[in-house]
Amino acid sequence: MAFLADALSRIKPSATIAVTQMARDLKAQGKDVISLSVGEPDFDTPQNIKDAAIAAIQRGETKYTPVSGIQPLREAIAAKFKRENGLDYKPSQTIVGTGGKQILFNAFMATINPGDEVVIPAPYWVSYPEMIALCGGTPVFVKTTIENNFKLTAEQLEKAITPKTKWFMFNSPSNPSGAAYSYDELKALTDVLMRHPHVWVLTDDMYEHLVFGDFVYYTPAQVEPGLYDRTLTMNGVSKAYAMTGWRIGYAAGPIELIKAMDMIQGQQTSGACSIAQWAAVEALNGPQDFIPASKKAFEERRDLVVSMLNQANGLVCPKPEGAFYVYPSCAALIGKKAPSGKVIATDEDFVMELLATEGVATVHGSSFGLGPNFRVSYATSNDKLEEACRRIQRFCADCK
Repeated sequence: MAFLADALSRIKPSATIAVTQMARDLKAQGKDVISLSVGEPDFDTPQNIKDAAIAAIQRGETKYTPVSGIQPLREAIAAKFKRENGLDYKPSQTIVGTGGKQILFNAFMATINPGDEVVIPAPYWVSYPEMIALCGGTPVFVKTTIENNFKLTAEQLEKAITPKTKWFMFNSPSNPSGAAYSYDELKALTDVLMRHPHVWVLTDDMYEHLVFGDFVYYTPAQVEPGLYDRTLTMNGVSKAYAMTGWRIGYAAGPIELIKAMDMIQGQQTSGACSIAQWAAVEALNGPQDFIPASKKAFEERRDLVVSMLNQANGLVCPKPEGAFYVYPSCAALIGKKAPSGKVIATDEDFVMELLATEGVATVHGSSFGLGPNFRVSYATSNDKLEEACRRIQRFCADCK
């Protein structure tokens, strides 16, 4: 009799975590490695947020919290959704988790039965299908195209929905492509969803504040109020406020779903870290001047990376509207020989050869469900990005 659960055979390790760890290991061996594999802002958490955490410790806010979060944070979350998204939620319709991952996992755990389908546009964040599979559901992938800037069309969504569809998993701006949907693009999708009242929407808005130029951000229930009663809107403080290690995600949605997620979390982790929750209160309620400053830096980095990668032999790199990723195609290099002499048969070969030859860590696109591409995170300094892009250009030029 096998000791490990059968469910483990349905999932695979996170490719982003695996590549990032590989880069760390090479660095530890003394190799000169530039890691562009991790989805983490390189900025420090703003001082006012750190001060709020220190003050919480000094006040003795170090005990267990309610499972769904401390009341001041739930009130701050409701106020944020009203202020920034025009969505009316009561604090009782919100929930706080240990990062966005826990929010998503609890939502799937609370709703998915074996055979239920979840529509996911590809490329997608690596954890979505694995969470769904662990919960016994079936991910239904819909491949987008580079010609459409990696955005799902209404026609594609319509075709993917079946009587078994329970959720539509939506992420804008996208990890890994950076693609963000305009009001009109989103309205086309929500019009489809209004024709299928059995389909719920789980929207991952984690990169909401990282949109560039004159792009205006919208979330599905804001565009189509008719979806309010079947939408779970997930967000967090990790990307906008450079608080990845604080591990605070949150969501708002119908009270029955929130209660179900609370019940699961109560048997799983209970409440998130008390001190991190008080820090998140300050993040949401305090000064917001950190966001435009970091956004400006990310926009400059995006433009730098897009320009340099498009000058590399065989790469095509669209300019995305948001997040801090680009998702270039390396299709023209498939079948060529890397400098080591190895034939590049897949985007994973490309990424591994790039790391071995030039010491630049990226993540292969096939792990996000769409290749031959690779994801570059530009959440690092301009100097490192310039050097990494020069190395990528050199590697591509040496592929024959």
